[in-house]
Amino acid sequence: MRITLFAVGRLKSGPESELSSRYLDRFAKSGSALGLDFARTIEVAESRAATAELRKKEEAAQLIRTMPDGAALILLDERGKTPDSPGFADTLARLRDDGRRDLVIAIGGADGLDPDLHRKADAVICFGRMTWPHQLVRIMAAEQLYRAVTILSGHPYHRA
Repeated sequence: MRITLFAVGRLKSGPESELSSRYLDRFAKSGSALGLDFARTIEVAESRAATAELRKKEEAAQLIRTMPDGAALILLDERGKTPDSPGFADTLARLRDDGRRDLVIAIGGADGLDPDLHRKADAVICFGRMTWPHQLVRIMAAEQLYRAVTILSGHPYHRA
């Protein structure tokens, strides 16, 4: 299964970008043996629409345009469920084992994600009840992808 990380907003060069890239590189190197391939990161500019509702709709339209046909969709949203790392790994494995060829993991803009995306999503995940800067969410998503492949492969990186 090819996994794409979709993000509203661009990650500038610097330590956040370097750390995110480091985890995505580890994931790319480790995941292929398990049928989990890192496809790419897609960054889109934040909408400049006048209202939050319109901004979310425009950003959702950009996401839908980039999604491969039949792709699974996981949203990262503060109103989602808060799985533990093995639960997240199980979700990836289940989607892969169900024959899903592509997965998009989406990080919305400052206003959040459009309700239509919530209805289309295979899962909505929260990294905790606190509000996180988008740069940190990108890093946490990248690290959790890497952690998931270590869990699925039995590597000792994750200590339960």
